[in-house]
Amino acid sequence: MKTTHYSLLFSSLLLGALLLCSCQQKSVQITNVETDLIHIDSTLEAIQDTAYLNYLLPIRENLDRHLNIPLGTSVEVMERGRIHSKLLNWACDALAACARRYYDGEVDMAVVNAGGLRCDWPAGDITFYHVFELMPFDNELVILTLSGSDLYELAENCVVQGGQGVSEEFHVVGLNGQVESVLLDGQPIEAERLYHVATSDYLSGGADGLSALTKFSERVMTGKKIRDLYIEYIAEHPTIKADIDDRMIIQDDRTIMQ
Repeated sequence: MKTTHYSLLFSSLLLGALLLCSCQQKSVQITNVETDLIHIDSTLEAIQDTAYLNYLLPIRENLDRHLNIPLGTSVEVMERGRIHSKLLNWACDALAACARRYYDGEVDMAVVNAGGLRCDWPAGDITFYHVFELMPFDNELVILTLSGSDLYELAENCVVQGGQGVSEEFHVVGLNGQVESVLLDGQPIEAERLYHVATSDYLSGGADGLSALTKFSERVMTGKKIRDLYIEYIAEHPTIKADIDDRMIIQDDRTIMQ
């Protein structure tokens, strides 16, 4: 009887040891790294899967038909840029207008990072394809509650970087890397007052040097993709145009950027 108990005890201990060993993580070390440069060009055509390409062809043709449907018409070439860019001005003003529709409250201004616009727009038809090319990301519209002090810091962010996209309500003058004046709707901003700023969830994390946008006391996620809002806006305002104005003037000792 004792032998049976000892045998069971030994078996239990052995099983436990095996389980313990199996649960321990093995130490893995990289001993060698090899890389190879593969050129993505016409040389790969010889090994392409033609059967799969033929399978995808009708899908691609159907997608192209939808992407090339005209949404509106640009009256001239719309170029992107950091300041005094017609395309950037349009993107900011359109975002502000859309935000006022979907936010149950006042929206004071909008911010769009210049680097977030990935192409220029030609004169003539603007299609779904152009909007997807301009804004290929699934960035979401958010409304941030910021103080006047935060808006002043936002102006500083813009001046240091040589400009960013702001809607027509916001006017910034910078000289030699310093903010000279900041106006909102033609009035000086009040340091303690709360303002509502429309922007992307991406920028609300302080991306592209806009650290002031992280100072929000509240962030409202609208659930609306900015790309979809631009498509909606163009459908309602099919004549696409923008003006060059003085919303952001940045000057240094060498040149005037406007």
